[in-house]
Amino acid sequence: MRMTNATMFARVLASDAGCNGRFFFGVTSTGIYCLPACRAKKPKEKNIRFFPTVEAARAAGLRACKKCHPDDFARGADPVLETVEALVAEVRANPAAFADAAAIVRRSGFGTTRVFELFRQHYHTTPADLLLRARLDAAKCALRGGDAPLATIAADAGFESLSVFHGNFRRLNGLTPAAYRGLREARGFTVALPDGYLLGYLRRALSRDAHSLTERMEGDVYTSAVQLSTGPVLLTLRLAPEQIQVEVERGSPTRSAENAPGRRVPPSDSLAVEAHALVVGLLGLDQDATAFGRLAKRLGLARLVAERQELRITQTPSVFDGLLWAIIGQQINLSFARVLMRRLIEHVSGPLAGELYAPPTPAAVAALEPHDLLARQFSRQKAGYLIATARLIAGGQLDLAALRAMSATRAERTLLAVRGLGAWSVNYLMMRALGFADCLPLGDTGVTSGLQSLLRLDERPDFDATRRLMAVFAPHRSLATAHLWQLNQPIPV
Repeated sequence: MRMTNATMFARVLASDAGCNGRFFFGVTSTGIYCLPACRAKKPKEKNIRFFPTVEAARAAGLRACKKCHPDDFARGADPVLETVEALVAEVRANPAAFADAAAIVRRSGFGTTRVFELFRQHYHTTPADLLLRARLDAAKCALRGGDAPLATIAADAGFESLSVFHGNFRRLNGLTPAAYRGLREARGFTVALPDGYLLGYLRRALSRDAHSLTERMEGDVYTSAVQLSTGPVLLTLRLAPEQIQVEVERGSPTRSAENAPGRRVPPSDSLAVEAHALVVGLLGLDQDATAFGRLAKRLGLARLVAERQELRITQTPSVFDGLLWAIIGQQINLSFARVLMRRLIEHVSGPLAGELYAPPTPAAVAALEPHDLLARQFSRQKAGYLIATARLIAGGQLDLAALRAMSATRAERTLLAVRGLGAWSVNYLMMRALGFADCLPLGDTGVTSGLQSLLRLDERPDFDATRRLMAVFAPHRSLATAHLWQLNQPIPV
């Protein structure tokens, strides 16, 4: 659809990245041309010209902006992002080579402010936090693969002391390093909860669908059928105020929901290791709820976090599960989305234990034809999106497991290129399934209603107003979204 000059100018004022490539704009007073999302000072409307291509802008005598690099975008390159990604890959490969965040800044070649801005934009974190997590990942790899002393593992990963290693490991994993090493032979484990953990909100999240075919909540016992790399398993969580006891029981063997063709299948003794990673996401242990609570109070918005400062986002059991919900839930109410999900599971999966079904796999959904879902009240468009996306995954063109290691920017671009996934779906998926911290599902009614209530607005904000109002919560907009969803809900027991 043709965009008017007024519409394009509005997109420029909103720094709308979704319009990058749809048009470019030039500024006659400076002689440069930019992407719509350029963060440079906004020009006056009378000084702007719009162009369909960078070639047209250059033909008009303008030169490329050195801040947003429109020529790089037009040819599919992004040198600044690629530089940051290469730096992060270096940190993750050898975290011990970087003493602290300052060392990362020196290695980058950028200034301190610029590095912090780039890490927040592309990885939703700070250099110091990314370095900490890289050290923990290196330590986990060593714990899984050998019997070296803990002090050696801590030093090799770059920790300054064994106590610092132990404290950070337990805080973000709910286990001591020694207990994590013991997962190699375990079929169960106990996860310690942080102080102030909101068990009532976890119960609410885990019991959201009383008729679910893949999970059930009975008192303080949660049972869920999930897909791991070696096949479906039954996961049982016993909830208590200070800890969660986890049991893992193997189900019928099947191919992993997220393994691309040729990917190595882990040995059976990694069952508890995979289950632990899933539980950490389920409980939201690695989210910085405390930092967001401090931010909200500093902004004068203490009401947003009142009585739930330690709220966490419950991650979906797998990326594919999150993808199914993101597509099925588009433009329909939640209750009907649950009905459609149950019908899909009944059609493509079988019982795993008792009344619980194994979750769908990409291969099972990819084998469907649209008429299989149309008969179950899926719209033709929704059926087409589900099947086409599953075929991309099953065929290896879309590697869901690889998304977790990507920058948030790269993951978002990869997912937006999938037909049927828009800005809301992609940000929902990145927040609920991939664990990115600064996502904003634009157009979400829960977010706009929450903002209207929180800020006492006369009407719900539109896209541009939502983006502007949520900007103050960066880089914690995922948690801000979760709090807005809960703002006017009763406090669970």
